[in-house]
Amino acid sequence: MGRQQNKTVTGRVLHDPVKDKLRPIFPLDLARCRTIDDLVRAMGNTAFTGRQIGDAADVLEVMARDKECFVVMTLSGALTVGKMGLIFCDLIESGVVNAIVSTGASMAHGLVEATGRSHFRYDPRMDDKTLFEAGYNRVYDSLEPELNLDHVEEVMQRVLNEWDAEELVCSWKIHRRIGEYLHKHFVDRRGILKSAFEHNVPVFVPAFSDSELGIDFALHKIARTRDDRPVLRFDPFEDFEKFAGIMLETNRMGIFTVGGGVPRNWSQQFGVYAELLARRGYKKLPLKRYNYGVRICPEPVSWGGLSGSTYTEAVSWGKFVPREEGGQFAEVFDDATVALPLIAGAVLQRLGHFKHDK
Repeated sequence: MGRQQNKTVTGRVLHDPVKDKLRPIFPLDLARCRTIDDLVRAMGNTAFTGRQIGDAADVLEVMARDKECFVVMTLSGALTVGKMGLIFCDLIESGVVNAIVSTGASMAHGLVEATGRSHFRYDPRMDDKTLFEAGYNRVYDSLEPELNLDHVEEVMQRVLNEWDAEELVCSWKIHRRIGEYLHKHFVDRRGILKSAFEHNVPVFVPAFSDSELGIDFALHKIARTRDDRPVLRFDPFEDFEKFAGIMLETNRMGIFTVGGGVPRNWSQQFGVYAELLARRGYKKLPLKRYNYGVRICPEPVSWGGLSGSTYTEAVSWGKFVPREEGGQFAEVFDDATVALPLIAGAVLQRLGHFKHDK
């Protein structure tokens, strides 16, 4: 005898989930998964982090297909040492990403990759004192040889030696010049700054002095002073104004955040800046808020930092369009080296970026 559908002795009315139009979930059948996209779509019909990855791919796809949406990707941490660099190249070259805001680490280590040098697996038989003496800089389980960073400095000095002292310096201009250098001298190599130059994608590093390239700029300033050459002037507000100018021209905005930190906050505070421009009477503007957001970050919200804060919290700051007004967001609490290849790979396949796909 079937279970009764009417009111029970406890007073509850047991609903039919089909009539309530609830969405069923299904076991993950690996035998039916032939591509990254197959796997991610199937994960979206499971639970926990697997579902988060599937949902994130769906939102990123909508964001990418919206022709009026300008997509900003924010990166924190040493993601190019983590070997995610070619994924960023794919996202740029496919047109999914229109601007990048990053920590300096990813750009410096990405420059290492783009010039043909390698990172290496950390051998735990070498302690950190031994690594220092040998010139190996450890990033968790990987090594960046000091010789690589010496090469990065050489590239920076070549770029800065050709800089007109009358022109202000800022991070997006430096990264564009480096990308141009790579385009000319490393034709057969791929790299994030090279792809960004070739596809006119600006790369901003708000905390530029907190980076290897920032240290190289400081050394260049000392060298110019020693040689009685006019020093270059770095103005971070050139970055701020360039980014604001781009975003003010957009119809809709999307943000694809990997990690958190300064890149995420710097990118999100544009909405606050735009509102203040309107409130203070400088410009007649509607609210400029992000319409879409995808975030990959394992930091919990309970720690109170920006990296772990939810998109819902950011709605209260006027940075995002609320869901009830059409905002679409997905948040994945996972290591970027696991979630990013799945999400980006699925969406790039859906968009036909990988021409060898059948």
